[in-house]
Amino acid sequence: MAAERLTVAVTGPTGDLGIAIVNALERSRTVKSIVGMARRPFDPAERGWKKTEYRQGDVTDDASVRDLVKGADVVVHLAFAILDASDATRELNIDGSRRVFEHSAKAGAERICYASSVAAYGFHDDNPDWLTEEVPPRGSPEHPYSHQKAEVERVLGEVLLPRSGTVAYAFRPCIVAGPEARTMLDEIPYYRLEEAMPDPVRRLVDSLPVLKPVIPDPGIRFQLVHEDDVASAFAAAVRGLGEPGPYNLAGGGTLTMSDVADALGWYSVPVPKPLVDATAEIATRLPLMPEQVAWIHSVKKPVLMKTDRAKKLLRWMPKHTAKATLKEMADAQRAARYSSA
Repeated sequence: MAAERLTVAVTGPTGDLGIAIVNALERSRTVKSIVGMARRPFDPAERGWKKTEYRQGDVTDDASVRDLVKGADVVVHLAFAILDASDATRELNIDGSRRVFEHSAKAGAERICYASSVAAYGFHDDNPDWLTEEVPPRGSPEHPYSHQKAEVERVLGEVLLPRSGTVAYAFRPCIVAGPEARTMLDEIPYYRLEEAMPDPVRRLVDSLPVLKPVIPDPGIRFQLVHEDDVASAFAAAVRGLGEPGPYNLAGGGTLTMSDVADALGWYSVPVPKPLVDATAEIATRLPLMPEQVAWIHSVKKPVLMKTDRAKKLLRWMPKHTAKATLKEMADAQRAARYSSA
């Protein structure tokens, strides 16, 4: 089949990352048509998308998924519950993903491109300082999002192992940000730390003058990757560049929550790491632990990735550093705030 004749099916095309990926596919000369499926209606024309067709549906519904992937050369799977990941989201995150993978393989798709996450590695004390794709994605049982991301990668391997006709790319981006992802701050585990902090730290934060928002900073370093850079990696995989398999994605440099606070013009408050570790240990033992408390485990240890494989095999070169990506996100936050004032 000529490369110019690719039909691409996308689950979750209206999320922050989905919009960036569809934008990239719309610009790709190797993509003929795009079929996007979302739970809620959307009008592709409002985004200036000319190749994209809308289908209303749900990955938990067999008929919706079969209809979506029928005739697709490549399937991009993005649909996933992030912030509220829990046992209640298994039907969407795990069963829904399995349904997408199975129907894609049965329909004869050449490639599946799945959006995993750095969280799939898990937040383990014995993780290496810098993660490569050779490190297995173990997830963290106490962190539902992390655990489910790792489980979906295992499901992907199980579904495609017996089938030689369909191959898979699993992308593990760090925190994705950028102007389209202007609400992505809510999805940064470190940003949600205040909700999971023990009472002494919360009282300290609450005691500060209420002039600007305050972000607790445990000093753990993290990475950002621009949504457009993630989209370019997906576009390369859609075209079939490189080799199937896992790929880490991260922009250059690392940040702390103090950097985020500075970019937004907010305050940051140092939080001692022993206090974070102790709080995480207590949270693990809590029955019916709220979902937001589970995110505290993500600040126990840095989870930093090397991206050599993507650069070598996909010829992927991120155009944005972590600091530049943060600035774009902060500028978009301010613009949105002013426009709604």
